Amino acid sequence: MINQAISGSRQERLALFDKEWVIKQAEASLAADTIHITDSIAKMSEGGIHDFYSNGDYWWPNPDTPDGLPYIQRDGESNPNNFGSHRLGLRKMRTLVANLAAAYLLTGHEAYAEKAVQFVKEFFLDEATQMNPHLLYAQAIPGICAGRGIGIIDTLHLIDIPFAVEALKGSPALTEEIYLGLKQWFADYLTWMSTHPNGIEEMNAHNNHSVCWFVQAAAFAWFTGNEEMLQLCRQRYKEKLLPDQMAEDGSFPRELARTKPYGYAIFVLDNMVTLCHILSTPQDDLWSYELPDGRGIRKGMTYLFPYMQDKSSWPYAPDVEHFEGWPAKVSGLLFAGLALKKEEYVELWKQLDPDPTDMEVRRNIAVRQPVLWV
Repeated sequence: MINQAISGSRQERLALFDKEWVIKQAEASLAADTIHITDSIAKMSEGGIHDFYSNGDYWWPNPDTPDGLPYIQRDGESNPNNFGSHRLGLRKMRTLVANLAAAYLLTGHEAYAEKAVQFVKEFFLDEATQMNPHLLYAQAIPGICAGRGIGIIDTLHLIDIPFAVEALKGSPALTEEIYLGLKQWFADYLTWMSTHPNGIEEMNAHNNHSVCWFVQAAAFAWFTGNEEMLQLCRQRYKEKLLPDQMAEDGSFPRELARTKPYGYAIFVLDNMVTLCHILSTPQDDLWSYELPDGRGIRKGMTYLFPYMQDKSSWPYAPDVEHFEGWPAKVSGLLFAGLALKKEEYVELWKQLDPDPTDMEVRRNIAVRQPVLWV
């Protein structure tokens, strides 16, 4: 079946997915309440109720000051008391929408589409509950800054939404007004990402953050028909991301230097693969693109795959947190397996758990329902 999917039609690729699992997720999503950015008030935010707010993961109250300010950093150690309601709500909304859209794609049942459209309409478009299309106050550090460019990674999970919306286009529930409204929201957010100093800073980061910026930019540009941005993403993949971040052996040294090298190695490669998936065209195929020394996505997969297949062979120290949760069912294995015609990648993807219980691992899986993408 895998060989047929790799070389066959879209219908044969859809057969790779566990339809019963997709429907089970969608049925649970049908019973869920809608989610809004306005459901939780961030008391430390300098913005309003429609503005997304989060704190930097690894920042903790200062033990040497009475009010705990300014916060201090402990790399790799997530502070469980930081404000995370907006981040969690956004991810949950994305997951529910993706679940419902995936089931609609596979079954055509209107109840799934109607609920999915209700979720996106209330989250992005309704005046009383919408999220403003910017991240001015993301990954704030109390006592230091109101928000940072690094916070743009908090919306990485929104890349599922354009693909879900496109899957819903056959439903009467997705009216032209809602569809165009969603396109406008993502166009506005992409404009903010690419023009505000916080966005420009994140775009030029030297590690997984810039990769995730370009993954978002590519997905949102694809959805909104922004060909100029799509071309910029292709150019930066070739001229900056590959040469600056991938070593000659296919590894990503800046991620390996972190306190969680295994999880970060999987995370950055998964997102590089997603970039190739979104951006590749018959005329500009990033799957086959290589630098003169041979660095490219194929080399990146060749380097990491053996350690995903057998974690005991990992040559670096184990991650300080969440090591036992990896590897997980990341879509990069599927996308790369199909594009590079590597049956073993797809086979491992099929074997891995689609529902990891570790919330940190779940947070680092950007694509929830890859059936929407193939």
